Amino acid sequence: MMKSSDHSSINVAESSGVEKGKGSLIATSREQKKGFKKGLGILDFLLRLGAIISTIAAAATMGTSDETLPFFSQFFQFEASYDDLPTLMFFVIAMALVGAYLVLSLPFSLVTIVRPHAVAPRLLLFILDTVVLTLATAAGAAAEAIVYLAQNGNPNTNWLSICDQFGDFCQGVSGAVVASFFTVLVLMSLILLSAFALKKH
Repeated sequence: MMKSSDHSSINVAESSGVEKGKGSLIATSREQKKGFKKGLGILDFLLRLGAIISTIAAAATMGTSDETLPFFSQFFQFEASYDDLPTLMFFVIAMALVGAYLVLSLPFSLVTIVRPHAVAPRLLLFILDTVVLTLATAAGAAAEAIVYLAQNGNPNTNWLSICDQFGDFCQGVSGAVVASFFTVLVLMSLILLSAFALKKH
């Protein structure tokens, strides 16, 4: 009877040891997962800072794009400005809205760092980033069409290229469009990052 009792106590001890081992492995796995998601949150925050800089640069560069030729007549003054074209005005407004959103999204991005397992902030950012990506893409593509016409013209409609005369204006507008497309790429990266983090939940 004593041998049977000893054997039972050994089995219980071994079972308890196995359960403790499994528990420690699960805890370690959770900590690793938490650290990984925290890293994703930090990357998300840094990407948003980069997007803010490029968006502000795009809006500011386009908003200050203005050039007046040194010669003019009594009745005409040759000037090119972004506010002469509604498309470029839309670009400035859209980029300003995108920049404002990105600034307001920073606190939610910080929440994903402090609370890596929180689903609601990541889901909210995923949805809003998608909406803002659409706006930024539309603004950049529309402005790019104007830049193309300014540089190459359109012989079919007798639209002449103006970049030979207004070189500084075209250079500024082109730089703003490039900055906006960088913002688009960052927003796409943020969406993919959020989707990956949500999938890991």
